[in-house]
Amino acid sequence: MLTDIEKKIMASIQGDMPVAERPYLTIAKKLGISEDALLETLQDLCNRGIIRRFGATLRHQKSGFSANAMVAWHVDAARVDEVGEIMASFKEVSHCYRRKPERDWPYNLYTMIHARDKESCRDIARKISEKTSVNTFTLLFSRREFKKTSMKYFPPA
Repeated sequence: MLTDIEKKIMASIQGDMPVAERPYLTIAKKLGISEDALLETLQDLCNRGIIRRFGATLRHQKSGFSANAMVAWHVDAARVDEVGEIMASFKEVSHCYRRKPERDWPYNLYTMIHARDKESCRDIARKISEKTSVNTFTLLFSRREFKKTSMKYFPPA
């Protein structure tokens, strides 16, 4: 069972985080608790498996990026971890994850690249290809963005 304060904390983090130097302090003040108490409770919720992960969504258009591309890579299975770490180290890559390839779609590693234009996305993919020696890939450009929303488990406080 969750305590009332745990429920309030969960409700406070299920939407957008405050854009602040110390967002958890901002949240704690709204809840009337200390920042340390908030962070300790969040850590405890993670330790208990109630919170399994924190996610962040990049609203790339608001950040000045007008192009993004999902790059699907065909990577030798023995190199996926090594290559994935290299790809994820590029500052233009916001996501990097592995998926099981399909018979008609051999790609098993994916990166999301954000840039100012499509040609810049292509250049970044070429640089990643050169650094990893992975030459089989395809770029899938976004045509439009769908509204991103967070899961809501508790009503707002």
